[in-house]
Amino acid sequence: MSSNLLVNAQLKAGVWEGELAGPQDAQPSVQVTHRDAPLEGLTTTFDAARSLWRIRVPIPADLISDGVQTFVMHDGSRATIGTLSLIAGEPLADDLRAEIALLRHELDLLKKAFRRHCDEK
Repeated sequence: MSSNLLVNAQLKAGVWEGELAGPQDAQPSVQVTHRDAPLEGLTTTFDAARSLWRIRVPIPADLISDGVQTFVMHDGSRATIGTLSLIAGEPLADDLRAEIALLRHELDLLKKAFRRHCDEK
């Protein structure tokens, strides 16, 4: 179990930024990977005012492409403390539309079953 906890994360201008709660006395050992390959340029700085570590890692443009790209943040013990998934591309639009249609169909089935249940009482 990780002693570090990612409490806030965002992607801004191609940089994944996170806030890591953890012990102040030692800089956290953090690594971000994409398909098990480590990303370069990760920085950690301690924010004394908020008592947390700020983690920043640029997402290389050549790793952004069609489909789902997942970036995983690990601590020193290789426990996952955060993930970032980027979804892009035209082929994905059809998949999302199909998923939404399936969810709507399942919701309609649930509504009908619930109404039948209520009518029986």
